[in-house]
Amino acid sequence: MFKNWHQAGHIKKQTKQYQGPVFSVMQCEIDTPDGLSVERDLIHTAPTITILALTDDDQVALTSEYRVGINADSVSLPAGIINPGETPEAAARREFQEETGYVAKSVQVMTTVTSSEGFMDQTAALVLLRFDPTKRTATHFDPDEFVSVQLFGLNQVIEWIRMGRINTAQALAAIGFYQLYLA
Repeated sequence: MFKNWHQAGHIKKQTKQYQGPVFSVMQCEIDTPDGLSVERDLIHTAPTITILALTDDDQVALTSEYRVGINADSVSLPAGIINPGETPEAAARREFQEETGYVAKSVQVMTTVTSSEGFMDQTAALVLLRFDPTKRTATHFDPDEFVSVQLFGLNQVIEWIRMGRINTAQALAAIGFYQLYLA
């Protein structure tokens, strides 16, 4: 077992360098658990959810949306930000309905993952959501987003992951976790 397993460092000082609508950048002075004194930049974000939405016959809801990080449309699982005071389950229900128009029957958090924890505090709750594709309402996009949604068989989605056509980290983690532990 690691000596410092999940032991926190001591943040001596944080200075905000940038504040944007989605994230902020903090400059931090830290005493690490192993006795080092270091400076680190930290990107602070709200927690997020990534939704593996399945029908009873294993159809997966995939979304396509423009993402600035790759300057292209990204095909992935529905996802979004958890609002202050909102549970991951409530955020999943809300985001799924807003982005797809479908209504959740059941919602279960599978696990929570981090990404790029060397410089970012973002977490993503990976959520398994079940829905009936015949139950649909209107979508409600934010003013600066447009999301397309289509249903595909789980086996097709897994093949696209193998081929690298779907490559977002949270989608791979959600589908992998589901296949390993819940399928």
